[in-house]
Amino acid sequence: MTADQAGRRYRWRGGLAAAPVVLAAVAAGIALGGPVWRPGHQAAAATVATGSAPVVRADLTTTVQVSGSLGYAGSYTIVDQAPGAAFTALPAAGATIRRGQTLYEVDGAPVSLFYGARPEWRALFAGVAAGRDVAQLDRNLIALGYGAGLTVSDCFTAATGYAVERWQAARGLPATGTVPLGQVAYAPGPLRVTAVTPALGSPPQPGAGVLTATSPAPVVLAMVPVSQEYLVRAGDDVTVTLPDGVTTTPGIVTSVSPVASAGSGSSASPGGQAPAGGGQATVPVTVRLVRPAEAGHLDQAPVTVSIVSARARDVLAVPVSALVALAGGGYAVEVVHGSARHLVAVQTGLFSQTLVQVSGPGLTAGQRVEVPSP
Repeated sequence: MTADQAGRRYRWRGGLAAAPVVLAAVAAGIALGGPVWRPGHQAAAATVATGSAPVVRADLTTTVQVSGSLGYAGSYTIVDQAPGAAFTALPAAGATIRRGQTLYEVDGAPVSLFYGARPEWRALFAGVAAGRDVAQLDRNLIALGYGAGLTVSDCFTAATGYAVERWQAARGLPATGTVPLGQVAYAPGPLRVTAVTPALGSPPQPGAGVLTATSPAPVVLAMVPVSQEYLVRAGDDVTVTLPDGVTTTPGIVTSVSPVASAGSGSSASPGGQAPAGGGQATVPVTVRLVRPAEAGHLDQAPVTVSIVSARARDVLAVPVSALVALAGGGYAVEVVHGSARHLVAVQTGLFSQTLVQVSGPGLTAGQRVEVPSP
């Protein structure tokens, strides 16, 4: 860098968005054969206080932001199979029910939640035809601690009957070793009750829905424009800005829908229709929160999801404000050595918030470059 070049440099004062304006102003000055600021101009006379910042080696990213909705995963309906005179206990909306706990009561007898994908459709007892529902029962008895000597099998064995007796006795039920239709209800996992259909004291109607529920795990449904779908894959890390607009929490993409939907101008929760994508076609993307407790108990709340659009790993970076726009084109940084300074021409790469990727002859991590003082 020559002294003449040093005399024809212009300090970069803006962020990334201001770059075209700065360059246009410099180019205009060159075309007119004179500096951008004329001698004696008030702005030229102003003195800018400067400091220094280190050249760092870092991983840089840039992101795009899409709208989303915070809610709960899944949508389930529990169907009653227990005959009786009346519902004697029902859960409250918002309650969380886990394996082995009571979903509701019929004639004072609890109906327990077990985990499994297959609905209950018959009574299970010694001699019943083999089936996967028997194996599903075995897995639950073992998980609840009643499966000593029990192995998972499609056959209802003596060990299964004994485990059922132990479980029934612990629940205050007649210890028959037989599971009658309606004594348990199956769901894929823990349930968060969203609504209850019957009224307390009303007669059960086997085959009718008792309650609707979701998983208690909060998730985000983000609507990614089709033009940006290539940026997201299952397993990708994202950042979710919570409804307060300030708090951020990490998330992981769990699924990307293969079907796009047209934006309709209205929003919805993960349990319902997709939130709007501003009138353009969007792809629903489901995000699991790494720290779900940070979401609190919010439901159907709007959030923003930041998706990495570009990444540069292990590169040299300086503050964007350290860039010096040269009159002849390109950029430089002013390296500080005590009271001495010299310009180093740099190639810029990825801009990431307040940092920019740079490379230049002799530029190394740990050096300090001139920046405007705050």
